[in-house]
Amino acid sequence: MRPVSFFLFIVAIGISISFTADNPTGAFQHSQDIGKPKLAGSSTYNEVTKEYRLRGSGYNIWFARDEFQFLFKKMSGDFTVTADFEFVGAGTDPHRKVGWMVRESLADDAAHISAVAHGDGLTVFQWRVKKGMAMRDPEDEIFSPQKNIQTIQVERKGNAYTMRVAKKGEALQTVGSHHMPNLPTPLFVGLYICSHNPEKIEEAIIRNVQIVQAKR
Repeated sequence: MRPVSFFLFIVAIGISISFTADNPTGAFQHSQDIGKPKLAGSSTYNEVTKEYRLRGSGYNIWFARDEFQFLFKKMSGDFTVTADFEFVGAGTDPHRKVGWMVRESLADDAAHISAVAHGDGLTVFQWRVKKGMAMRDPEDEIFSPQKNIQTIQVERKGNAYTMRVAKKGEALQTVGSHHMPNLPTPLFVGLYICSHNPEKIEEAIIRNVQIVQAKR
């Protein structure tokens, strides 16, 4: 191979790597398993139906570390994210989880706040105050009076995070708000799924995803 051709070949490889490193999926920049769950998860996007499909394992999102599949983008400033969530199949564990998450990093013990729909219909707003801290029940949760919801919305205004939910065909209702002053920016914001059983993969379909960044 000629020196010039070899140089162009190397440049082409570098360009290819730079364009594929993040693997964009729909409106999001990247997907990966957090916390090294035993079974690998995945995230896909259907351009025709505009649906996201997440598959993931993981022991839980709780205590001092988490395991789950995460589809995310980096965001700064105020924002509002909204989507409709639906589990696929009956599931194995009633505590399987899907929803929105705002996370300080991709470390398994990172501080985060997440809007959680469980397989048994329970819906909560939960958080880890600081990196490495154990999450507490019920101190680190706000419970929704509504169960079996379809739509979940999370709004960030400064350090305040608000969760709203709605059943199919109904208007959004505020569940509650919580301040997280320790989350730095940019934040990792996205969709997630956790099977709550390291031996199983669970699946969910997410529709009508809306990500609105507040004007500065």
